[in-house]
Amino acid sequence: MSVLTNPSLLLLRNSEALTGKSILVVNFVQDGFLTELKELNPQSKVTAFSYNHANGEFAKNTKDVEIHVSHTIPGNDYDLVILYYPKSKPELLMALDNIRSAITDDAKLLVVGENKSGVKSIEKQLAGKAEFSNKIDSAKHCVLYSFAEITKHPHFDITTYHKKFVVNVADTEFTAISVPGVFNHGSLDAGTKILLENAPTIKQGKVLDFGCGAGLIATYLGLQNSALEFVCSDVSALATYATEQTLKLNGIKGIAILSDGLKNISGKFDLIVSNPPFHTGIATDYTVAETFLANAKLHLTKVGKLNIVANSFLKYPPILESQFADYQTVFKNNKFAVYSS
Repeated sequence: MSVLTNPSLLLLRNSEALTGKSILVVNFVQDGFLTELKELNPQSKVTAFSYNHANGEFAKNTKDVEIHVSHTIPGNDYDLVILYYPKSKPELLMALDNIRSAITDDAKLLVVGENKSGVKSIEKQLAGKAEFSNKIDSAKHCVLYSFAEITKHPHFDITTYHKKFVVNVADTEFTAISVPGVFNHGSLDAGTKILLENAPTIKQGKVLDFGCGAGLIATYLGLQNSALEFVCSDVSALATYATEQTLKLNGIKGIAILSDGLKNISGKFDLIVSNPPFHTGIATDYTVAETFLANAKLHLTKVGKLNIVANSFLKYPPILESQFADYQTVFKNNKFAVYSS
């Protein structure tokens, strides 16, 4: 049995609340909770939904639990929904609308989260949308809330959450589409801007936009050169969805793939370009970076290049040095550095 996180322990401590005919778990975490939940409800249908591909891969072998990773919750017959409170508030509000469109009239909603996650504002966020709300329990720096007599949302359509915004960078202007939960939702972040201002010129071939967010890097490079073909990858189904919208809007040739790191990426590229995600938690963690850079090398053609932007204070040079014979610092200021190898 895998170790349980504190929010899951708090839920299981209230096992009498965890019963339903058709149960939906949203934003589940990488622990043994789904197995325990199924054991409590052997006759029930249990569905687990996440926007995160890595979580989906972790859970995919859970016995008798249906796992879905997408941008929209499937089905509409859930009488119990268990929501792990997410980091992003726009994502939370969209997920709540989606949940309210997928439940039965008498459904119950349980919301659990760590105190520091912002979960304590859930009653305010559901004000006017649920007749009954109750703080059931708190322990291990977590809180569990229960909601009933929830006002249903008539029909969930993710296109109503599209945020269109104009990107203006290095003499190029285009419109992008983002949705809640996507990195730097609705604007061009400073790191990507510097990466694009120092983008490599590439005449033809295949480009991988790793950690694609809303597809800004691929779109910018594709507008510079229509001969390029793009593979865009991200661990978030909201990001791959947003990227598809942005590419389509700008007529860029490319596909978006869900992948945890480079695990689902095959083939070789003439350019791998990224503003890679490097913070997992509060401490700086280089394992993601090292794994990405070690594997990126295997996906480059003989003349292929890698271009990344990173916070200046991150110790990238030694990692690049160990993976690539030579690399250049293309740009550096007190905030960001762009490296090419």
